[in-house]
Amino acid sequence: MHRGGKLEVRSTVPVRDAGDLSLAYTPGVARVCTAIAEQPELVNEYTWVSNVVAVVSDGTAVLGLGDIGPAAAMPVMEGKALLFKEFGGVDAVPVCLDCTDVDGLVETVVRLAPSFGGINLEDISAPRCFEVEDRLRELLDIPVFHDDQHGTAIVVLAALQNAARLTGRTLGDLRAVVAGAGASGVAVTNILVNAGIGDIAVSDSKGMIYQGREGLNPVKQVLAARTNRAGRTGSTEEALTGADVFIGLSGSTLAESAVESMARDAIVFALSNPTPEIHPEVARRHATVVATGRSDFPNQINNVLAFPGVFRGALDVRASAITENMKVAAARALADVVGGDLSPDYVIPSPFDARVAPAVTAAVAAQAHEDGVARK
Repeated sequence: MHRGGKLEVRSTVPVRDAGDLSLAYTPGVARVCTAIAEQPELVNEYTWVSNVVAVVSDGTAVLGLGDIGPAAAMPVMEGKALLFKEFGGVDAVPVCLDCTDVDGLVETVVRLAPSFGGINLEDISAPRCFEVEDRLRELLDIPVFHDDQHGTAIVVLAALQNAARLTGRTLGDLRAVVAGAGASGVAVTNILVNAGIGDIAVSDSKGMIYQGREGLNPVKQVLAARTNRAGRTGSTEEALTGADVFIGLSGSTLAESAVESMARDAIVFALSNPTPEIHPEVARRHATVVATGRSDFPNQINNVLAFPGVFRGALDVRASAITENMKVAAARALADVVGGDLSPDYVIPSPFDARVAPAVTAAVAAQAHEDGVARK
């Protein structure tokens, strides 16, 4: 499948004779260039810019492979671009950069930005990824979206909303423990806090994150201030006693006894790939709902459920940014696709459900108008 790459560029207009050539290229193209020079916003009407996204990576946090560099990251970025097109009808170009410092990444993307309608950051290691995204959002007037953070967060929120509904609860009734304070762990925690989860605490490789713990970087300091109201210390497994939800985003392992110690109707999202923190069949002995990141078990938490529709909706209305409300709207739309078919093995739809991308697209576009970031 991968030999020769997974992408190609195809023309959308014919070049059958000299007349077509003179229109597609010189001299006819000069009229379009002149018009855009006089009215820069016309680039969105007369070029592909308004429908093309750059998939940008430095290769420092590729899937479960880690820092393998920009060349080795290219098959993943090609795959991401393929998914943009197949699931959202969005053209995407993989851009793997041979630099890892924040200033270099930001400057390069800013210089490339006029060629694109949106920037999808991918597989950039934490904590650099947070600063890269924040700075690009400030500098650019097009959507900037780190999918490892926000795509995962949107899908987790949707699945957790449905899992709570299945068990007769709301998000506000739940106490959750998140294992992992990397890009996805931080974003998942933030979106759940913003959505009104009852309580949530996060752990890293040194144990629970809490205010006053020594050695926290700035990102974790902010996390400590927003989470863990009970001030839990110790290990992830200790914090799970009596908890309603476990969300694994760390690549660690979780003992069966820890799931057994959770509250009744426990919810376990063991999302590390390719090996979940605990085998789903083991988790199901004690939990009502179990989700993983894998396609061979029910309830797959897959970013492809979110990012194609999110960008499609943002591009359709020429949004200047992707707001927090747009992410929550995407999660709500995704959860609603499940509807009355909700069951322990179906709290999130399949990536191949044809209803998903249109539902997310419509919700994101509508919310962009409500938030005042739509320009069309």
